[in-house]
Amino acid sequence: MNPVLKAALWMSGSIGSFSIMAVAGREVATQLDTFEIMMYRSVVGVIVVCALLTVTGSWAQVQTARIGTHLMRNLAHFTGQNLWFYAVTVIPLAQVFALEFTSPIWVIVLSPLILGERLTAVRAFAAIMGFIGILIVARPDMAGITPGVITAASSAIFFALTMMLTKKLTRNEGIASILFWLTAMQLVMGLIMAGYDGDIAVPDMQAAPWVFLIGCAGLLAHYCLTNALAIAPATVVVPIDFIRLPTIAIIGMLVYGEVIDIWVFVGAAVIFAGNYINIWVETRASKPL
Repeated sequence: MNPVLKAALWMSGSIGSFSIMAVAGREVATQLDTFEIMMYRSVVGVIVVCALLTVTGSWAQVQTARIGTHLMRNLAHFTGQNLWFYAVTVIPLAQVFALEFTSPIWVIVLSPLILGERLTAVRAFAAIMGFIGILIVARPDMAGITPGVITAASSAIFFALTMMLTKKLTRNEGIASILFWLTAMQLVMGLIMAGYDGDIAVPDMQAAPWVFLIGCAGLLAHYCLTNALAIAPATVVVPIDFIRLPTIAIIGMLVYGEVIDIWVFVGAAVIFAGNYINIWVETRASKPL
């Protein structure tokens, strides 16, 4: 099968999983707060990951040498995911996804500080385009800046931190170790944050399937995205991933009656252009002459 077609098939799984997770998060928000959602998501994740490690005999791949980096990564991801789940309950889903696309822009901005990478002129230009896109999506007037917009934009920063710390871990550890510590640590974090007041809500029979979907969709989305990037270059995968925006906009319109805002698409297109230009230039520069 053609590599581009194979990558597109994997990305369809990623797009569908992210969309399911957004809808499921909104559906259970009336019963569970974001900490409880993350706790139950991690319960499902721990069960699935431990089962896969046992079946494949991969427990030896789980390492503890870089446990501190795992902890920082999972604190960043836990924070970002909580902010994301809150955002999907209070602002249009398309707006959440558009602001989430700024994560690579934040990687460009923060990588010189965290990874010691150089800030080139192209990366700086991409970052500026990304911030212009944020302004178009959020339209920062008194009505445009809401808690939902702030949390969605903030989640992108924490997802960027997650990406960079994941990059550090992948230099020495495999996906099995990263996924195990992701689910195990975030289960503990969820238990602490959901139970600090001594009251953890239990989902009823109506909410339980949505909670299960959140746990499975979260793992599947990242698994599909990782496989797509392994098959095809980022210059192919990123445009396909952008299909998430119109997909979730249509879902929001059909399921929740959300109005499709053309300015969200305009801003997202500017953000996408900045990301794509940077990836295209970086890819060409890395090719041997």
